[in-house]
Amino acid sequence: MSACQTVWIARHGNRLDFVKPDWFNTAERRYDPPLSEDGFIQAKQLGQRLQNENINHIFASPFLRTIQTASEVAKILDLPIKLEAGIGEWHNPHWMSEHPETHPRELLEKDYPYIDWNYTSFCLPQYPEMEVTMMKRMAEVAQELVDHYSENILLVGHGASVMGLTQGLTQETPMFQPSLCCLSKLVKTGNKWAIELGGDTSHLSETEEDVRLV
Repeated sequence: MSACQTVWIARHGNRLDFVKPDWFNTAERRYDPPLSEDGFIQAKQLGQRLQNENINHIFASPFLRTIQTASEVAKILDLPIKLEAGIGEWHNPHWMSEHPETHPRELLEKDYPYIDWNYTSFCLPQYPEMEVTMMKRMAEVAQELVDHYSENILLVGHGASVMGLTQGLTQETPMFQPSLCCLSKLVKTGNKWAIELGGDTSHLSETEEDVRLV
C-alpha cells in the first residue's frame, strides 16, 4: 500500500429532470435520468480539470448520469470506467417509490465503450435504504477501493456519495455542499485521510445557486 494516495470524488453534472421536471412522468426508467445539455458541458469541464492529475482508475455509480459524467472524463484521460454499485445513489424511500431501475448492459455497451465489464462491484445497495445504512455502505466501499487500488483514483457518484465517501475515509463530517459536478480531493499520508479540496466548482463555467440532491 502506498504511503500517499489521492482519491478524487465528483458528483455527476446537471440532470435532465432538474431542467425538465415533466420528463419523470413518461420516462421508462424514471429514477435513471440522463445528463442535461449543460450537464454534459460540466462533465467535459470536469475532465479538463483532471487531465493532469495522474489518475489511474475511474469508478462510477451505475446510474446513467454518473456513467455519462465519467465517460466525458474517460475520453480525456483515456481510462476505462469501472461501474461500482456501492457508490450508487442513496436508495431513499422518500425519493423513490421502488428499487431504482438503471439502464441494462445491452444499451450501455452501444454508447459507452469505456465501461470495463470485467469489473465486479464490492456492494449492491438494497431498497429501501436508511441514511445510516447508506453512510455505512459508502464507508465500507471506500475502504475496499483504497485497499484494492493503491494508486490515484476518481469516484463519480451522487450528492450522497460525495458526503458518504468523504466521511467514510476521513471520519469527519464534510462541511461543504455537494453541488452538481463538484470535485473533492482526499489525500492519504501515512494512515490518515485529509480533505484538501471540498465541493470545489471552480472548474465549471456555470454552477447552481441552490444545491439539490434529488
